[in-house]
Amino acid sequence: MLIDRSQIEAWLREDLGHHDVTNQVPGETTGRLVAKEAGVSAGLEAASAVFAYLDPDIEIEFRVAEGDRIESGTVVLTVDGAAREVLRGERCAVNIVAHASGIATRTRAAVDAAREVSDTVEIACTRKTTPGLRGLEKRAVVAGGGDTHRLDLSHMVMVKDNHIAELGMERAIERLSERASFATKIEVEVETPEDGARAADSGADIVLFDNMSPRDVEHGVTMLPDAVLSETSGGITIADVPDYATTGVDVISMGSLTHSAPALDYSFQTG
Repeated sequence: MLIDRSQIEAWLREDLGHHDVTNQVPGETTGRLVAKEAGVSAGLEAASAVFAYLDPDIEIEFRVAEGDRIESGTVVLTVDGAAREVLRGERCAVNIVAHASGIATRTRAAVDAAREVSDTVEIACTRKTTPGLRGLEKRAVVAGGGDTHRLDLSHMVMVKDNHIAELGMERAIERLSERASFATKIEVEVETPEDGARAADSGADIVLFDNMSPRDVEHGVTMLPDAVLSETSGGITIADVPDYATTGVDVISMGSLTHSAPALDYSFQTG
């Protein structure tokens, strides 16, 4: 996993400041990153990149893989090296893994809920990510078994309500399709089942049924051609996932996977 050097520098600058006296500790040590509750591991490669930046000679060992289910007490990562650098990287590494593991854990819960009723529906995240942390958060979703959806605006054209309000659905689809590569899919967000059929007739590759009940989503899906993918989103909770997964929709997208996942509790122990 490639972590941008400038991002690591920003993380460490934020935590260490200009004059870190606290961690002026001599000698060598071993550090262990330990889970304090059950969940799904993620963010380990990003955490290891922090330690490697501080000291290329630090020995890093992954004790679990990204996406593994872990229990309270599981050691997920160990580092051996200069005590000063191990301690300097401690808080940054813990925060990264805790945040990413929380997202992976929430994603896995949503995937498990979907699998209770469907073997095929995908659970996806959205662009509702923390500024500067999108790469970390999207990878955490993948670790939890979900799909990244659009990484950024260049990955797919999405015709949303504001575009339709400005241009009308058909004109918006036509205008944006003309400006997109042949390899770029066009997704259209609709607010009624009938508008899904209109979007498909106008050239949409994917129809997003937004803020609709499971019953309305199911109705909308039945009106789409087989070649058009279907997606639903809009305040869907993990408890709601089974009801939406039975509609025949292809993708359930959930902003809460990234913006509302609680951090998984970790502890960093040395000596």
